[in-house]
Parts: sequence; C-alpha cells; structure tokens
Amino acid sequence: MTTPAIILAAGRGERMRPLTDTTPKPLLSVQGRPLLMWHVQALLHGGFDQLVLNTAWLAPKVSSFFDTLRFSDKGFKLSFQDSSSPGYHRFDARFSHEQADFGQALETAGGIARALPLLFPAHPTDLHGPDNVFWVVAGDVFTPGFAFQAESVARFRASPHLAHLWLVPNPAHNPRGDFGIGPTGLALNLPATDTTTPRHTYSTIGLYRAGLFTEPWCDIPPGNPHGVRAPLAPLLRRAMDAGRVSAELYTGPWTDVGTPERLAQLNATAP
Repeated sequence: MTTPAIILAAGRGERMRPLTDTTPKPLLSVQGRPLLMWHVQALLHGGFDQLVLNTAWLAPKVSSFFDTLRFSDKGFKLSFQDSSSPGYHRFDARFSHEQADFGQALETAGGIARALPLLFPAHPTDLHGPDNVFWVVAGDVFTPGFAFQAESVARFRASPHLAHLWLVPNPAHNPRGDFGIGPTGLALNLPATDTTTPRHTYSTIGLYRAGLFTEPWCDIPPGNPHGVRAPLAPLLRRAMDAGRVSAELYTGPWTDVGTPERLAQLNATAP
C-alpha cells in the first residue's frame, strides 16, 4: 500500500533574505546538498517514493532542479552517497504550482488541500477512505537523523487519529512551544493559562489523513479549486480538542533553517 508524501516548498523565506532572493529556501545547500534533498533521500530510504512538492516563490527553479534528476518520463534518478543504499532510485515527483495557479502561496492547510488530488490521483475527491494517509514535511527543516518508517505508518493507519505529529524540544526562537503530549500519547491544545504542562515545538513532520481537510475540520472544497489561503494550526487544534491527534517527542538533531545565521552554523559544523 503506497503512502505518498508532500514536501512543503512554497514559502518566500523572508527571514532568509537576501539568500532567498535568487534561490528557493528548500534549495539552499546544507552540508553539501540542497536542504529538501535530505528529506527526499530519507523518504526513499524508508520506501516512500511517491512525492508531491508545492511551490510558489521561484517555482521554476524547484522544477528545474528535479529535471536535472530525471531519467524517464515517469521517474527520477538519485544517487545516494552512502553505502547503505547505493545506486539509482526511481521515484515519482509531482508539483502543485500555487503561484502559477493563483498568484500566491496558499499557506500550509490551503497548500495541502490543493495538493490532495496529486497525492491520491486514483480517488481525488473521496477523502475519507482508510487508505488516504500521507506524510507531510516542511522543506526548510534540517533533521538528518529522522527515519520515515513503514512501522509508523502502520501504527497510524490502525489508530482513529487524523494526524500524528513529531514534536521536538523547544528551540531558542520558540521557547514557549506549540503543543503538549498527554499521558496516552494524545497531542494537547493547551490553553494559554496552562503554564505547568510542558509544551513542545511542532517539527513540521507528521502523518495525516486526508479527512482532516474536510468538514468539520476544514471548509475548503476538495482540491482547493479557488485557491483559499489557510493555515494548518487551527485544523490541528480543532482535531486535538476532539482527541483525534496523537504525538511523540523526537530528540534527534533538528533545525528550523529560518535565518542565514542558522544556515551558516549548520554548514560550519558539517561532519
């Protein structure tokens, strides 16, 4: 059973300027390779070879980059640099071009809703099926040790949840965190008045069901034909309040590559 993934690559990267004036943030080089390729390689290592990328700012550069990897009309080649998975690997990459379609990026929920027909082309409007599970990962985070595992997908499929989030210890730029984790593994939408329950930061890596992007959680029509801009957090918080989101804490290396200083630090400490 194929589980697709969407790599979010549509952001302008304002805080990364001037670097992002000419290069999309997910294509900035981190320790010798474009940032988003760390995710592509990790997904392929896990056996996930159906990829969708949403684009907006400098979208042709993202498409052109993948064109350099193309070796047939139906796939791309990728040469791994490590001995654990040598040689070339076929994978399917599709693009949701938000800037070309609507003149702007659609934010996270809007962009995912737009891309659903690409994630599930066999049934683009039937979003409640049990097989409509997919990975989401932001193209601008660096997490070289994260493993996209079939076992994680199997556990999620067997659960009643609409999303499963990987949270990380709070970085300096987000000291208050985003969500809590309850004793049974549910993600918690903690009120601002709760100052005792630990909060963690959403890593921007998660497993999702397409049903989260339908009523009552989301009022965007399937495929987002009108290009509605919508953030993801309100959907997640509604589902958390209903006990439909789980979470776990990931303590491996993780960086939100949001500023030139963070990028420089990563490249200065390259192994």
